[in-house]
Amino acid sequence: GTDHFDASTLAVVTVDTGNPATNVIPASCHATINIRFNDLHSGASLTNWLEDQVAQVRDAYGVKIELKVKISGESFITPPGALSELVSKAVAAETGITPELSTSGGTSDARFVKNHCPVVEFGLVGQSMHAVDENVDIAQIHQLKSIYTRILKDYFA
Repeated sequence: GTDHFDASTLAVVTVDTGNPATNVIPASCHATINIRFNDLHSGASLTNWLEDQVAQVRDAYGVKIELKVKISGESFITPPGALSELVSKAVAAETGITPELSTSGGTSDARFVKNHCPVVEFGLVGQSMHAVDENVDIAQIHQLKSIYTRILKDYFA
């Protein structure tokens, strides 16, 4: 990890032969991995690393390997400043809680607007987040509305 991010992770998401029979050696196998990376890496550096790993396996075992890479976003950080201070003050004023600045929240559409303006990711977090029956207490929605209203009023004051 780094001062701002957790360690990068690589997860095997799926391995599939597409073979419904249990007594036949499959002709091919497909695997999907997901790499969540910090600011020590870039999509290009990780692609190069993956290509090197594939070449080593190909050379050592003589297998045919095809690699397809899809990069959905680069690691980035908006340095603490006026915007994060504005949001932190609004949260504290409405909830009595001083928020912790953190990059552990996950991925959002901020990666698409970060080159145009500073971004702060902020919203509800709950036990059922991303679950089938995702839900949140209605009182938290009203509190969130109050925080967003305060942010807008203070920003345009």
